[in-house]
Amino acid sequence: MLARAAYQLSQNARIGWFLGQYLLSNRLSRPVVRTAPLSSAPAPAAHRRMPTLAELLEDIRELLRRDWQDIRHGLYRAPAVSADQPGRLLADAVRYFRDLPAVTARRRRDGFDDVRRERAGRGFPDYYLRNFHYQTDGYLSRRSARLYDQQVEVLFIGSAETMRRRALVPVGAVFRRRRGAVVHLDVACGTGRFLASVHDNFAAPVSIGLDLSPHYLAEAAGTLRSRPGVTLVQGLAEDLPLADASVDLVTCVYLLHEIPDAVRRAVAGEFARVLRPGGRAVLVDSLQQGDRPAWDGLLDGFPSAFHEPFYAEYARADLQGLFAAAGLRPAGSEIAFLSKVLVFDKPEA
Repeated sequence: MLARAAYQLSQNARIGWFLGQYLLSNRLSRPVVRTAPLSSAPAPAAHRRMPTLAELLEDIRELLRRDWQDIRHGLYRAPAVSADQPGRLLADAVRYFRDLPAVTARRRRDGFDDVRRERAGRGFPDYYLRNFHYQTDGYLSRRSARLYDQQVEVLFIGSAETMRRRALVPVGAVFRRRRGAVVHLDVACGTGRFLASVHDNFAAPVSIGLDLSPHYLAEAAGTLRSRPGVTLVQGLAEDLPLADASVDLVTCVYLLHEIPDAVRRAVAGEFARVLRPGGRAVLVDSLQQGDRPAWDGLLDGFPSAFHEPFYAEYARADLQGLFAAAGLRPAGSEIAFLSKVLVFDKPEA
């Protein structure tokens, strides 16, 4: 009873904290109403109904209910609350709101290619040289890496960490059925939050965190410094620097909607290649059109509002068919608020 009360108190406080920032952000950065989309973003579909804030909050409550049930049943641990957390939350919020005017100005002038002008020719693929979400420096500075998790939590009203935790259920099944150390590859590991969660919940994995941004990898090194058995590698998801059949578990969080269709197909093939027979891929990414038909209108406006040039294509992609064509068998899925968890297994030899 006390554990549940502590969980509810901490999570409700978290949602309230980020809800306030979400509302203030919307007020400070009112979107520009456009008669036609700018840049390369696809035109939105005919206007469709948007979920209300009350509906979003009700769905977050349902997400928290499922989260607590899995914690109570021992599938993973309750999120830790550290003594310095209030100070860190405040510092993150101050940093976020100091940067918000620059993001807002970039959105209003459609400044999606600032990074391309500044970083072109430095070994990054063209699709990556963008100010995704109109964020400062795209993914190519330490400042961006330090802002990213706060930006995502504000966008998702404090639920991003909880949505990622939904992947721990199918991840945990790999640890329970495998003998010995599980070799785990986290693709597009970003700042290392999900890798840290896996290490905090399951016994001594051997983990590889791969990301294309050296700056996000530097941030991940700080996040993961007290967790042994982690190697961080800079590299492309579509050309993994690993041997065939060398890992037991691949995870990938919020990458697929930010890459072109041809790259997505290559990524699926790479996941299948590096997985051992009997291995598993667990993906967390955005909802797609039709997952929650009443919320499709929300997905329509996302590409132009946040500069997500490959999102509309992703939102209509057949992910089950994509990974099946690569040789992976669908093994489960779950809708988690504005995200979805997809599980694919590589058949035994």
